[in-house]
Amino acid sequence: MIPVTLAQIAALTGGVVVGTDDPDAVLVTGDVVTDSRAAQAGALYVARIGEHADGHAFIPSALANGAVAALVSRVAPDEVPQVVVDDVQAAFASLARWVIDTHSDLLVVGITGSSGKTSTKDLLGEVLRVTGPTIAPEGSFNSEVGVPLTVCRVRPETRNLVVEMGARGLGHIRYLTQIAPPRIGVVLNVGTAHMGEFGSREAIAVAKAELVEALPAHGVAVLNGDDPAVRAMAARTRAQVLLVGEAPDCVVRAEHVDLDDRGRPRFDLVTPEGQVPVALDLVGRHHVGNALAVAAVAREVGMSLADIADTLAAARPISRWRMEVTVRSDGVTVVNDAYNANPDSMRAALEALAAMASGRRTWAVLGSMLELGEESEAEHEAIGAHAAHTGVDELLVVGDGARAMVGGATGSATVVRWVADAARAGELLEAELRSGDVVLFKSSRDAGLRWLGEEVAAATTDPDPEGGR
Repeated sequence: MIPVTLAQIAALTGGVVVGTDDPDAVLVTGDVVTDSRAAQAGALYVARIGEHADGHAFIPSALANGAVAALVSRVAPDEVPQVVVDDVQAAFASLARWVIDTHSDLLVVGITGSSGKTSTKDLLGEVLRVTGPTIAPEGSFNSEVGVPLTVCRVRPETRNLVVEMGARGLGHIRYLTQIAPPRIGVVLNVGTAHMGEFGSREAIAVAKAELVEALPAHGVAVLNGDDPAVRAMAARTRAQVLLVGEAPDCVVRAEHVDLDDRGRPRFDLVTPEGQVPVALDLVGRHHVGNALAVAAVAREVGMSLADIADTLAAARPISRWRMEVTVRSDGVTVVNDAYNANPDSMRAALEALAAMASGRRTWAVLGSMLELGEESEAEHEAIGAHAAHTGVDELLVVGDGARAMVGGATGSATVVRWVADAARAGELLEAELRSGDVVLFKSSRDAGLRWLGEEVAAATTDPDPEGGR
């Protein structure tokens, strides 16, 4: 956090200081947190009232962990230095916007898309650190809470801020761009994630376009030229448009794309300045598009092609449970991609699994995809069919929500089974996995399946000598 006094926080949020006679002497120098357990020396604790808990109850814990003050919507005990506001979320957003406005030379890059946001912001954060101190979100901090948490990690020396922007409805991304106005906006794709909430892919495209609509005239919109819905957003921005992809007219594009025997992409990065080979240490062909978007941003900030290629190659997975690869000592390869799932990311993961097979037996342990609305059954059935099409040997479907996958794969050469939960899936895998198998775990926010992937990976495992984990 940029150092700020309690008096300044009160002034910029319209709040009232309570619990100290000298608000100018209370200085926030640490992070801003909404989880009292994350508080450290100098922190400001934001007491949000959520669906399941009231943050005001955890103020004592936050102070015990080192927080120096709290942002509250009702008065806490008098001995707690605090700023009392009418709306904690609005005040939190105002504080984050103050951080941006105070740091006039900060480059803000916003990223959105139906899938790939988290992997891309991780990759971009790694690449931009070559140019100067860079802040990127932790995990999937892409909401009205996650964005200000990320912004408030900015320090005086920070030069680049990467902001992941998610949406569960129209206006959500517009709101986030008001907290952290971007100069560069990246739109990765428009898929079917959250179809149940938006109602149509067209509505999702409108929501994602809010990012490029917010860009200034001197800004840059990095758009996926291989996705027609994203390409069409060029008409919705006043910023310079930069198409990336594999289409011939993309300014930053990939040619000669291939996957090695571990499913890692290799391609030629082609730009107006020339071309350079790129070898990623990330699993899955879908990372080509992510890497192109990152390369476009890096090019805009002045990095050379050689430096872009080198930093892309050096980047490693950061966020957990996203194509996380472990090779066990018995030769079983575990791919834990169970953080989240939608039809597009399911297909990408299955294609990566096929690329990694190299004649070995493959398992796809798949749970349900959430928020697909009326299309849920059809989309799950289609994923079952895609698993069979890509040559998965063993499809293990987990849970009632995913059961339609069974019908999609029935009648193919794929062995298809359904189990009720992750515990039963674990029993089956323990009995049937054999040396050399490759097993993929993927689902939508299914903690049981995610941790099953962890358990299977940890069984009789040695570190991957090639750096797979």
